[in-house]
Amino acid sequence: MGQTICRNLRIHGRVQGVGYRWSLCAEAERLGLSGWVRNRSDGSVEALVSGPVEALDALLLWAQHGPSMARVDRVLCNEGNAAQIGATNGFRQIATR
Repeated sequence: MGQTICRNLRIHGRVQGVGYRWSLCAEAERLGLSGWVRNRSDGSVEALVSGPVEALDALLLWAQHGPSMARVDRVLCNEGNAAQIGATNGFRQIATR
C-alpha cells in the first residue's frame, strides 16, 4: 500500500442532477477511500478525498467522465486538508455549499 494523501476535487460541467455525487461516493468506497462529496451552489461538485496515492489516482481518472448522464468539462485537483474529513471512516455525501 502506498503513501496516504488528501486531495480536494472540483468537478465542472453537467454534474448535478445526473447521479454524479452518488456515483462518486460508490466509486470512492469501492477504492477504499475516505472523505465526502457535495454539490456547490455554482453548479459544480466538490469532493475531499483521502487515501493511498494509487486509489486517488484511479478516482481522479474516473472523475474525468463520471456516470453516463454526466458531462465533465474539467476537474481541478488541489492538495486537501485531511482534518476537514473528520474522524469517520468511509465516504459520504454532505450538504450543498
